[in-house]
Amino acid sequence: MAKRLQVILEDPEYRDIKRAARSRRMTMAGWVRQALNEAQRREPVADIGKKLAVIRSAAHMGYPTGDIGQMLAEIEQGYGSSAPS
Repeated sequence: MAKRLQVILEDPEYRDIKRAARSRRMTMAGWVRQALNEAQRREPVADIGKKLAVIRSAAHMGYPTGDIGQMLAEIEQGYGSSAPS
């Protein structure tokens, strides 16, 4: 079910949004819905504390790694080749 949302804007904000919507050949309502959807997608999905706990836990693990000097040399060598090997 759709719900109605009322937002009060100052005149300059209203004009800016109206201009932005027109430039994209959209209604103001469509432009606002799109802007809200994009803002919602940028919001973190999970709790930030939970994400940090996972990262801290992983940092204590002993993962196998290569020698940093060798890895950097291999990366640089790869820049010079035109085809993947």
